[in-house]
Order: sequence, then C-alpha cells, then structure tokens
Amino acid sequence: MSGSPLHPIPLLSMGSRDALAPLPPLPALQNPSSHARASQCGPLTWGLSCLLALQHFLVLASLLCAFHLLLLCSLPPGVLSYSPAQLLASSFFACGVSTVLQTWTGSRLPLVQAPSLEFLIPALVLTSQKLPMAIQTPENGEYRARAGRRRASLTMSLCRGPGCHGLELWNTSLQEVSGAVVVSGLLQGMLGLLGGPGHVFAHCGPLVLAPSLFVAGLSAHREVAQFCSAHWGLAFLLILFMVVCSQHLGSCQVPPGPWRSSSTSSAHIHTPAFRLFSVLIPVACVWIIAVPLGLSVVPLQLSAAAEAPWFWLPHPGEWDWPLLTPRALAAGISMALAASTSSLGCYALCGQLLHWPPPPPHACNRGLSLEGLGSVLAGLLGSPLGTASSFPNVGTVSLFQAGSPRVAHLVGLLCMGLGFSPRLVQLLTTIPLPVLGGMLGVTQAVVLSAGFSSFHMADIDSGRNVFIMGFSIFMALLLPRWLREAPVPLNTGWSPLDVLLCSLLAQPIFMAGLLGFLLENTISGTRLERGLGQGLPSSFTDQEVQKPQKSRERAVQEYGLPFPIQDLCSCIPRPLHCLCPMPEDPGDEGEGPSEPGETADLLPVSGEPCPASSREGPRSL
Repeated sequence: MSGSPLHPIPLLSMGSRDALAPLPPLPALQNPSSHARASQCGPLTWGLSCLLALQHFLVLASLLCAFHLLLLCSLPPGVLSYSPAQLLASSFFACGVSTVLQTWTGSRLPLVQAPSLEFLIPALVLTSQKLPMAIQTPENGEYRARAGRRRASLTMSLCRGPGCHGLELWNTSLQEVSGAVVVSGLLQGMLGLLGGPGHVFAHCGPLVLAPSLFVAGLSAHREVAQFCSAHWGLAFLLILFMVVCSQHLGSCQVPPGPWRSSSTSSAHIHTPAFRLFSVLIPVACVWIIAVPLGLSVVPLQLSAAAEAPWFWLPHPGEWDWPLLTPRALAAGISMALAASTSSLGCYALCGQLLHWPPPPPHACNRGLSLEGLGSVLAGLLGSPLGTASSFPNVGTVSLFQAGSPRVAHLVGLLCMGLGFSPRLVQLLTTIPLPVLGGMLGVTQAVVLSAGFSSFHMADIDSGRNVFIMGFSIFMALLLPRWLREAPVPLNTGWSPLDVLLCSLLAQPIFMAGLLGFLLENTISGTRLERGLGQGLPSSFTDQEVQKPQKSRERAVQEYGLPFPIQDLCSCIPRPLHCLCPMPEDPGDEGEGPSEPGETADLLPVSGEPCPASSREGPRSL
C-alpha cells in the first residue's frame, strides 16, 4: 500500500468487563496535543452505567417507534384492532430478553438487540400484495391527498366501527408477518446450532465487512430523511448538538461528578462528560424545544387512558397466533438470511471498536442462536418485527467511545420492565419525529464511516480490492432501487417465490455481504493484499509484535461462557460442541501469516491497541 498506514480507532478494554481501563502509554510519534491526552479513569459506577444505558435505550426506543410507524402508518387510519402501545410493549419485552441473553451467554459482546430493516423490508413485501385490496375505498384518494399534509404527525390509529375497511385482511397480514418472524428465528437458531455462522465468519475478511458496513450506514437514509422532514430545523439542531458534544467537546474533561467512584486513588481524574452524554444532552434539549411546537407522533386516540393499561403481561396468543403460510415461510427465510448477515457485521464491528479479538466461531454460533430465540419470542408475542444486533447502538458506542456489558444488561432489564406497562411505553411514542431522524442519522453515519475504516486494512491500491468494494456497494444499492422503480412488479407466477426474491433483492446489507463474500473468495489475491496477513506497520514496537498470545488469552476471557454454564459443555451432545469454546478455538486468534489459506480472523491485528491514532480510542467499560 502506498502512503502512511492508517489505523482504526480502538476502544480500550481491561480484565474487568465493567470498569474503565487506564489508557496505555502513547507512542512517541503521536501528536501530544491530540485528543489522546486523557488522564486515567477510575472504575465504572452504577450511576454512570445507568446514564449510558439510558442513552442506548433512547436509541433503541427510536428504532422501535420508527420501524413500527413505517410499518403501520403505511395504511389509512383505522386498521389496527388493538392498542399500538401493547404492540410496542411486546417488542420492548422481546428486545430486553434477547439483549440480556446475548450479553450473558450469547456472543458476550455488549450488543443491544432491536428490530432492523432486515425484518421491516420483508414485512412490507409480505403485506404489499394484500394491502391494496384492503385500502381501495372511496376515501382512499382523499387519504392519499392528505398524506403529504400529515408528514409531521404520523399516527398509529385504532380501528373503530364501520370505517375499518379490510380489517380482517390486515389482521391476517399481521399474523403472516408474525409467522415469518417465528420462521426466521427458528432458521437462525438452527443455523447457529449447526455451526454455520462460525464457518462462514472464518472466510470473511475486511473486503466482506467493509461493503456491508458502508451499505448499512446508507440503507436507512430515505427513512431518516422522511422523519427529519417533519421539521428540518429541529433535526438539524439535534444533529449539530450531537456532533458538537461528541467531537468538538469530546476532549473536554470535567471534574469528577457523582458518576465517578470516590475510591479512585488519583486526585486528577476528569471525565469527558460531553462525549459520554452526547445523546442524552442533545435529545433532552431538542425534545424540550419540540414540546411547545406540538411535534408528537401520538394521536389523541392513542393518548386516551383507556387504550393502554398500566400493567400487562406479555404472553403468546394475546391477539392471534402467528399464521404460517408459504408466503410467510418465504419472508421468514429472507429475514433470517439478511438478519444473520447484519448481525455478523455487528459482531465484527463491535469487537473492533472495543478492541477485543475477533469473535471466535463459538461466540458467533451462540449469538445467532440466541438472536433466533429472541425472534421466536417476538413473533409468538405478536410483534411484526424480530430482534437482531443493532447497528445504531453500535454507532452509539463509537460516539461515546465507551462500551460495557453492564450497560447492555441494564438496557435489557429496562426494556423488559417497560414491556409490562404499555402506558409507560405510550409515553415513548411522544418522541418527536425530528429527534428520531436526527438520532438515527448520526448513528448510521458512524456505521458508514466504519466501512472506510475496515477497507484500509486491505491493500487500498489493489485493483482487485477496489473492484470488489465498488461493485458490491453499487449493486447492493442498485437492486433495491430497481425493484422500487420497475414499471412491472417481479412476477414468477408463484407468490411465495415472488416474496422471497423481492425480499432478498431489496435487502442492501445482505446483497453487499453476499457479493463481497463471493467475490472475495473467488477472485485470487495474496493474503496481505486481502488484508488477511499480519504485516505490521513500522510504527509498531517489538513488544507489540509479540501479542498473538495475549490475543488468544483475551479471546478466552471476553468470549468464554460464564462459569455456571462452562461445566455444561462437557454434557452437551457432540454436534452442539460448536457452541462451546474448545481448546483449539483460542489458538485461531491472532495467528501469524506463515500458514497459507484462509484465516478465522475477520479483523486481523484488532485484538490489541493500535498506536498512532490521532484520537483517543473508546474505552470498554
């Protein structure tokens, strides 16, 4: 590669999974005036953990509200036979259970589980073939004429009386979507139990991850623009506040507050409060400004006290059981494949940001298995959206430059608690649309930038790599647009096949990952050219070259099963050993380039801190 080598911004980690780590000594070549002049940090307290969890929860709530609005508000008012607050409460509960399981015994990464576009797109495809029949009413033209004037107040309305045209048909469609979510969860769980994700992950390199992350950042730009258009002034103000807090004021250190531990030995410890609260502070300010402007997504019917109970126990079959049809099966297959691709990218990105070793195969297998379990639970509870690792929440980790499994646990517990109270969930639907758009816009931009960071690990001057990167990104963005703009819908003569093809071709992240994977593993190239070698830049010291052993030990520490479950690995059947760390698994991490063939490292040399960074790396708390 030509030019000076670039380095990813690392997140620092330590032995304790819930404490701030002291920064390592900076290399001499780094600019002493850079952001990396931070002082040492003390242990993480419960107060700071709760504040960080609250910010992740706000991002999760934005995702849930946004995707439910996009799904339900594509219909005229009056097509939902039960309270949308209960629908959201069931989704919160499923996300909370999935998050706790994921961080405790799944991939062990501090990943928040949330719905994603990989579930929304097939849901829209599945319902699109029935919805036109349900909404062709005399009032439909008037509704469409009014749609543009109601962009600032998208609503989720209840069905009342004879105005509910196509109610039975729409409820059947929702049951089909829930059935597709259950199918996707079962398929994901089966893939994880069979060890498929670990095998695929071993053949993924930077040229597979980079296009997926790049497209993941761009995939939601239309939806973000739709929400921001409710009030561009407030959306711009929120984005400005988030950028200023996380970037311009990110290096500003404030004296220790109540969130810091009083037992810290150093008297000169300061906290980058603006960066750590770069979501909470802007959202609170803009939300206060938006209240007098009346920018709320909740209609009067939904805010009535009788519509949402204070306490409600989520349970399967609350409204109707999921409906399994050939079309639901096709949509579920699409959801499973796309969500698995997205989640594997999340694992790699989160491990890179936390500066942990690349996730070993057993961690990927467990992670996707438990994500499938979360989707099955969501579908049985009637939710039209499953659970997957959340890219916006990983982008939030990069904004804070801090991540902690304890924080993810708290987010999961908070979601589970809210799942029992639809009335409290109803309050979250008052988040103004510009706030939804602004938050998702900034976090998605961070994910997009991570794609560039991953690409530089390969030879950026290689024509092979440039072609793979450009072709994967362009085709992944072209195919969904072609489906939207095609004058004649795709029609093979069999409806389930139409649903499957339309759902897969409309998934930009899946298409980018698939094309990158196929091209990366079929076009010849050297290991160093592909970014699979362990060639180290000249700025690395001799001590840093001797870190493969530390990387192996770190993989055992971070991705190993908790102690109560470790003893069960010897009791499980041999076909399920892919879920447990085997003695040979840690040795795969950080091996040198002397052996030919593929490597199990998706992000080589990402297991240890990388010097020569002009910014302070995020910390693993």
